[in-house]
Amino acid sequence: MLINDYNRLSEADAADFAATLVAIPAFTTALVESRPFASKAAMRERAADAAAAWSQTEVQLALSGHPRIGERASAAEPGAGHSAREQGAVAAAGDELRQRIAEGNRRYEARFDRIFLVRAAGRSPDRILAQLEERLGNDDATELAVVASELRDITLLRLDESVTE
Repeated sequence: MLINDYNRLSEADAADFAATLVAIPAFTTALVESRPFASKAAMRERAADAAAAWSQTEVQLALSGHPRIGERASAAEPGAGHSAREQGAVAAAGDELRQRIAEGNRRYEARFDRIFLVRAAGRSPDRILAQLEERLGNDDATELAVVASELRDITLLRLDESVTE
């Protein structure tokens, strides 16, 4: 979408678009209310500022809109199309590797009581599995900070891929 087209969307349509980037209402509101943006760079800067302010509760809320690594998002989820593209390499991985990732997901959820979130775009399934294994050693506070960072990366990458000058 062109930045000028985003600027011209109705408030509801602009909110729907922003919700595909991340399921955090305050983020959506920030992008809608900050219009019009002079450029994609200005929109990205506003998005980065809004993402930097996310609370732990907002990060937890956003996790509800993400599928597990190796699983498909519900078509009803606003970011489902993004998730499918981002996890394409995992979906195409061999059965053994996908099973190891699924088992890692189960261990992660048992340990942290939330899904494992990682920016999958641009990462091989082997690298994702290695990160999952490594992050299982984190304490909860460290891991929550990593999750928030990964969520910000995912959100800004989605914006970068979705908006053009």
